Amino acid sequence: MEFIDLYAGIGGIRFAFEAHGNDCVFSSEWDKYSQITYNAFHGEIPFGDIHEIEDIQNQIPNHDLLTAGFPCQPFSLAGVSKKNSLGRLHGFEDATQGTEFFKVKEILRIKQPATFLLENVKNLKSHDKGKTFITICESLTEVGYTFKTRIIDASHWVPQHRERIYIIGFRNDLNIAAEQIDDLFPDPPVNRIYELEDIIIPEVEIRETHGDKYTLGLGTWNALQRHRNRHQRLGNGFGFNMIQMPFTNNITRTMSARYYKDGAEILIEQNGQIPRRITPLEACKLQGFPERCYDFFDGTLPQPVSDLQAYKQFGNSVAFPVLNAIAGNLTNFIEENQLLQRGDVLNAI
Repeated sequence: MEFIDLYAGIGGIRFAFEAHGNDCVFSSEWDKYSQITYNAFHGEIPFGDIHEIEDIQNQIPNHDLLTAGFPCQPFSLAGVSKKNSLGRLHGFEDATQGTEFFKVKEILRIKQPATFLLENVKNLKSHDKGKTFITICESLTEVGYTFKTRIIDASHWVPQHRERIYIIGFRNDLNIAAEQIDDLFPDPPVNRIYELEDIIIPEVEIRETHGDKYTLGLGTWNALQRHRNRHQRLGNGFGFNMIQMPFTNNITRTMSARYYKDGAEILIEQNGQIPRRITPLEACKLQGFPERCYDFFDGTLPQPVSDLQAYKQFGNSVAFPVLNAIAGNLTNFIEENQLLQRGDVLNAI
């Protein structure tokens, strides 16, 4: 398949579909730092703000598959909480990000690819008492697609609790039943691809290569403990998450884009020391990214962006092994059912 990679981040979805022989013919990502990492990973600088494309028919190539991890802040629990606290609107009322889905809808309407894959946060389904998700479903139906959704936790593949909603759809004229689409979501593997102990760099090695670079400052550590203790007194479950030794069978919390601030959701215990953040290399592995990405974070090649930006990017990205499983199922289904003629877009406008 020829596919487009929208709201591409650093290209985790692209890695998955290219791994199964598909060709990316267009990518878009507005964040300049993500563009830098995307270029390092894929050798291509994505188009910037997708809203600058006004002539969809001529500016976006024909494609068989549309993929998009459209911005999740207006729909995520954290994003909604933050916007509420600031008195700002969210979801489809958000003037800046709430309309991003509608750009995806317009591309689907005009270009009519055979299939699509959308990815977002779990809370997309419950946002605004389900009204947001209903609007999305009605929109996909309106532009001529049959689709199914599933929430998948990446912890079955990698040692990170990360629930995301995936939406797979096919153009109606292909006559693909909803039950067939549902079968494309992967079953969890019997065993994880690797465990946390395979990811965490030994303390001795951390000391030799980084010293105390990733150890929390005393002020940050004290603030996290005060924050946890305050919430415990109030009967809340908030607070930092310490991954204690030995790391066997441990699963981390979800790494988020705010990880760079204090590392609260994933702290690594150190013998007799204040805990530390995970390194960008460990973040890369925790998201299951292909091994060739390691070179940019283990000193083999120059790191494309700062640690702060790397944390943001991996926190916003996808768990590659989950996408790899979906991409394999979807690609095989397309080939086995001969839905596409090679080099051509079926019924392209």
